[in-house]
Amino acid sequence: MADGLELSVRVTPRAAQPGLRRVDTDPDGAAVLAVHVAAPPADGAANAALVKLLAKLFGVPKSAVTIAAGQTGRRKRILVAGDPDALAARAADLVAAL
Repeated sequence: MADGLELSVRVTPRAAQPGLRRVDTDPDGAAVLAVHVAAPPADGAANAALVKLLAKLFGVPKSAVTIAAGQTGRRKRILVAGDPDALAARAADLVAAL
């Protein structure tokens, strides 16, 4: 993405401890961030919690985080708007801290 960062995410709703958990590999061999949120998967609550959590982790406003695909599923494609180099560096820091 030219003006941001694209992420593949697998969300676990109703988690006791929300946050970024690990990097998994999907069946196709692509890296997927495993993210837990406390909200239930009803009425978009889990999606809203995911956007809020990712915005906080990446230090961007909630409006900069968009769910581009997977609105109703656990697997989602997320777009984070902003400086791609800064976002990639932040993503590397987050993954290294796992």
